[in-house]
Amino acid sequence: MRSSRSLKLLSSFVISLVLVFSTAVTPRAAALSPELLSALQSHGPDDEISVLITLPYSIDLFSFTERDRRIRRPRIITALQNMAALTQGPVRAFLERARARRIRPFWIFNGMAVTARPEVIRALRRLPGVESIRLDATIRAPEPPAGVSPLAVEPEWNLIGIGAPELWDLGYTGAGTVVASMDTGVDPDHPDLMGKWRGGTNSWFDPYDEHPITPYDSIGHGTGTMGIMVGGSAGGTAIGVAPGAQWIAVKIFNDAGSTRASDIHQGFQWLMDPDGNPATDDLPDVVNNSWGFEDAADLCLLEFHDDILALRAAGISVVFAAGNDGPGSSTSSSPANYFESFSVGAINDLLTIAPFSSRGPSACDVSPFPDVAAPGVGIRTSDLTFGGIFPDSYQNVSGTSFAAPHVAGATALLISAFPDRPVFELETALKESALDLGMSGIDNDYGYGLIDIVMAYNVLLPEDPLERPTAAVHRFWSPVFFSHFYTMSEEEKNIVMTNPDWIYEGAAWYAFSAQQPGTLPVHRFWSPVFFSHFYTISEEEKNIVMTNPDWIYEGAAYYAYPTDSVQDALPVHRFWSPVFFSHFYTISEEEKNIVMTNPDWIYEGAAWYAHSTP
Repeated sequence: MRSSRSLKLLSSFVISLVLVFSTAVTPRAAALSPELLSALQSHGPDDEISVLITLPYSIDLFSFTERDRRIRRPRIITALQNMAALTQGPVRAFLERARARRIRPFWIFNGMAVTARPEVIRALRRLPGVESIRLDATIRAPEPPAGVSPLAVEPEWNLIGIGAPELWDLGYTGAGTVVASMDTGVDPDHPDLMGKWRGGTNSWFDPYDEHPITPYDSIGHGTGTMGIMVGGSAGGTAIGVAPGAQWIAVKIFNDAGSTRASDIHQGFQWLMDPDGNPATDDLPDVVNNSWGFEDAADLCLLEFHDDILALRAAGISVVFAAGNDGPGSSTSSSPANYFESFSVGAINDLLTIAPFSSRGPSACDVSPFPDVAAPGVGIRTSDLTFGGIFPDSYQNVSGTSFAAPHVAGATALLISAFPDRPVFELETALKESALDLGMSGIDNDYGYGLIDIVMAYNVLLPEDPLERPTAAVHRFWSPVFFSHFYTMSEEEKNIVMTNPDWIYEGAAWYAFSAQQPGTLPVHRFWSPVFFSHFYTISEEEKNIVMTNPDWIYEGAAYYAYPTDSVQDALPVHRFWSPVFFSHFYTISEEEKNIVMTNPDWIYEGAAWYAHSTP
């Protein structure tokens, strides 16, 4: 990590807030994944291998700060498309000359899919402007967990348990929102889903062209998840969390139940611009993903990270099933365990975590996993009607696949109630208002706990505005340096965003941007030895550290309350790790209690105080 002075110098190289190169082209050979290296050794010279290519140029998605999504979204889409058009030409020309097949360019991430002979792939590795090459992985459609009883339970318990009917009574059914499914498809003839499909060429996408015009589902998994999100009550009982919402869908699995990573990339890219016109605001509000990498428990596979970042930047909530690899700890799956995904574990009607539900911590950042829990055992939902022949068709299902759509539907309800609130605020409300289950505080079984839509709604109700001269403090984590970095500078944040060594974790809390009565300056140091920042409000401690050659003083970063006697202020807890040579800060009591049990961190007390909300 660079010092603030270096960061300011680096900012002169930023082209603009729209187009930002994340790294420069270097002459070194592109990285090949271990799986691809093995395939290259085992395939003959005339065999063909399907791969994905990534180029080392990207967009700073978080530089698009317009609060109005209708303005922000087309700017993001256009910037991504322009970056791909600007940088992919030489690689594509090389592949065409080499007679590679099935060349599919992407802009949601800067890269392409291609099928080529081993010698072409080896030559491609040496081509300037190629960052990495990996196998186009095959993924199977999810199956119900083994050993789960299909016995029916009261069909309404899952909706009552999360408070959905109470939101309906307030007039919020999801009307005006669009939920998307990335799954095996959807049966549009089911009476609980009929009439809720948005319709048109911008509401259904089948990358295999098996069913290019209208929705279809040969397996039933996607029909089941969609029923939980938006299903009606044609069967005599309400089955959907947001029955007033419309749906669109991507059939990421073919009729045989298989897909490749490149097909999923196509699906994500379609969701960013369903009609191919960036000026049209036809993106969904939330997308449900009840799938993940197979046989990859406790691995962080970042194949779809750029895609999810793009959707998040466009204001789309990206919900993922936690996975069915429990009951052991450290069984998180990707992409659910990305920081940007909203991961959901499964509970039964006794509010107990399901044995199959995957547990944390996250393999990507060691944070608690999943984010929340929702009903996922014995859920009654829609099933295949086989073209409407069997309209009274329902199934009782179990799995985190069917817990996740509860959260997607809940998000749709909150969006219908608070259409102008950023999606991260809605997700935060769902987490902070959840019913705490299991261990006290956030844990690696239930996350924050069972979602409670009514409580989340109450959290989001507007309060009397109080003017505060505050600014967001942005928090980054580096798995390279084992360190956190904090800044409230938007310029500094945007620069650090382009550094691959740091992962953006969002706005941690809020603090004064200038000296205020009753506040103290927070002094910031940087250590090129420890690759870490250190903060203190103590003048004495500051003077001591000033004499330490391992630390460089960067000045007063911002201001915060010195005591907890100030209204609406929270303590910032400080830890030190002699293992990582790093400090960690949090205002969350739950997070503090979790870190307290980690022998790698030493609790140093409440360092200072800051506002918990802007």
